[in-house]
Amino acid sequence: MSRRPPAGAEDAPALITDTAGLAALCDRLRAESFVTVDTEFMRERTYWPELCVVQLAGDDEVAVVDALAPGIDLAPLGALLADPAVMKVFHAARQDVEIFLLRFGAVPTPIYDTQIAAMVAGFGDQVSYDALARSLANAQIDKAHRFSDWAARPLSPAQIAYAAADVTHLRRIYTGLTARLEREGRTAWVAEELGELADAATYRPDPDTAWERLRPRSHNRRFLGLLRAACAWREREAQRVNIPRQRLVKDETLLEVAATAPETAAELARARGITEGFARGKSGGGLLAAIAEAKALPEAALPEAPRDRDGPAPSPALVALLKVLLAAASEQHHVAPKLLASSDELERLAAGESDLPALHGWRREVFGEQALALKDGRIALGVEGRRIRVIEAG
Repeated sequence: MSRRPPAGAEDAPALITDTAGLAALCDRLRAESFVTVDTEFMRERTYWPELCVVQLAGDDEVAVVDALAPGIDLAPLGALLADPAVMKVFHAARQDVEIFLLRFGAVPTPIYDTQIAAMVAGFGDQVSYDALARSLANAQIDKAHRFSDWAARPLSPAQIAYAAADVTHLRRIYTGLTARLEREGRTAWVAEELGELADAATYRPDPDTAWERLRPRSHNRRFLGLLRAACAWREREAQRVNIPRQRLVKDETLLEVAATAPETAAELARARGITEGFARGKSGGGLLAAIAEAKALPEAALPEAPRDRDGPAPSPALVALLKVLLAAASEQHHVAPKLLASSDELERLAAGESDLPALHGWRREVFGEQALALKDGRIALGVEGRRIRVIEAG
């Protein structure tokens, strides 16, 4: 079923609540060269995102699909997202793409992210949809329903209008950005950045590497092995019971468990954040089993301690100069600094590392070559008016 507001409303969104209406919509949209896509979901109380609403816009229509409508089959949407002839345009796409990968088993293809494109076009780091709508579509986004309960039914007219706005203005943002990047010869830059977004592995974190997110400072390999086991258990258990990992067991609790290596429920219950009921229940038993298995591992099977960088620490002055050069390159080429190099990359570059993203592809052209030249003393930095100027060393 499809319900529209009163006739005459320009780009009035349709509310799609049944499979037939969705199939008809997707058939029409598959004739488009591109469609804009967004989702509304809930994740505060679950590990897996709960898809509530999908917004779609073509050249002549915009629709809000009620993904929780009784009996609706989203298979026509999956077919549209998989159609290689239709570009799927998102803004800040990662969470949306993760949802579709979980639902349909594949990343939408082909895919375009206007947040990434805007960074390449010089709109700054992680520019918001609101900012792009103002700049490229001359539109003001009403933020009143940003934190709506999208799982509650019925959806209000205001919610439907808010959701539709997220794809309506995205069409003009997309066409504006692609035209600008084409003029500036940066289409290939964006394509390179979108490669990771299109890779399904990006959205399938390995539980056995989850411990690295905690950035432990210890070099004790046995402790790291216990932490790896505890974090991997938490990741899998949070997925199984479908609750956020931090709600299951907090990071600081896992660090304590890895440090104390409890063997019994009573010992586990002494850790901060672990209740007696949890320790003696199924989840507590699973965590204790993971710890016991890690304690039995031979030394060779334990994770390597984080390596300190070889050689002396980089000169803080050189790192500071590289930051100035980065800011200058960003300003000159109108590209977000974060895309060119991170602070960590600058320190690694100053320390002598060479296998860095900043030294490959278009980044090397825009920043990397000059960074190496500055480090080697072949160029210097000066000031000309209000801008930083690169000076060839004589």
